[in-house]
Amino acid sequence: MKLVFLAALVSAAAAVHAQDYPAKPIRMLVPFAPGGAVDTTARVLTQAMQQRLNWQFVVENRPGGNGFIATTAVQKATPDGYTLLMAHTGEFAVNPALFPDVPYDLERDFLPITMVSDAPMLYLAKAQAPFNNFKELIAAAKAKPDTITFGSAGNGSINHLAGEWLAQAAGIKLVHVPYKGGAPAAQAVAAGDVDFGVMAVPGALPHMKSGRGKVIGISTAKKSPLDASWATPRDAGIPDLDASIWVGLFAPKGTPQPVIERLNKEVRATLNVAEVQKKFVESAGAEAVGMTPAEFLARIKSDAVRYKRVVDKAGIKPG
Repeated sequence: MKLVFLAALVSAAAAVHAQDYPAKPIRMLVPFAPGGAVDTTARVLTQAMQQRLNWQFVVENRPGGNGFIATTAVQKATPDGYTLLMAHTGEFAVNPALFPDVPYDLERDFLPITMVSDAPMLYLAKAQAPFNNFKELIAAAKAKPDTITFGSAGNGSINHLAGEWLAQAAGIKLVHVPYKGGAPAAQAVAAGDVDFGVMAVPGALPHMKSGRGKVIGISTAKKSPLDASWATPRDAGIPDLDASIWVGLFAPKGTPQPVIERLNKEVRATLNVAEVQKKFVESAGAEAVGMTPAEFLARIKSDAVRYKRVVDKAGIKPG
């Protein structure tokens, strides 16, 4: 009887906490430097929530360590809803496939709140490349295996995996050239140092506008909200390829369930605002996506299985 009473008290206290939440600024850690897809997503969302709800946020960038620095900081934070993590595909769907000793575990250490945005990557070719679409790229690669080069943001990056996944799904052999970040990889395409690169939309746009890069396709089965004319892998008869950069919100394990529910409700309501959806498209070529925590967890686990298959088949080691 005493245990039931104590459980009721804890439940009531959590409900009261959720009603008062947030009573102070919420700190949101980002595992990357300012200007990238995850940082942009965090700032678009927090600004919109501040305008809509008058909630206060502090976005804190902690780049480095393959996302480990920011992720483990949130893992160890007090689980009260005032320290959150805005992470992307790499931290939870890619790193476990790449590293033998990841210092955190999704289900043991975190509570997924919701996916916030989802965006395709672009396969951007140099202007003078002899191919203009997936079919021409595949034909060129089959004619001369191991001669076509592609750049990425680094060995083991989500961009690298999307390039290897294309090669595996199309039955071709490509040469990977890793760079230290998305910007140098995009610049390498524009300079003609590699035949094509795999990158997020914001990194590709300047080179498309200058005429030094051309889109041969996107990495997702779903059309891009920014430009529906960009070809999907399925348009080229490659149904197995479907890789995206999703960005989502997480809390440390132990955060009261009513707080998770409140965050999920308010983030999803904010993402439903037409002006917010427009900002995601314009800033990152991304779709604003709200999910239940269970749906988000299922998506992460599904992606982790697919990326592990790509990593194992290509023999990718972390850079």
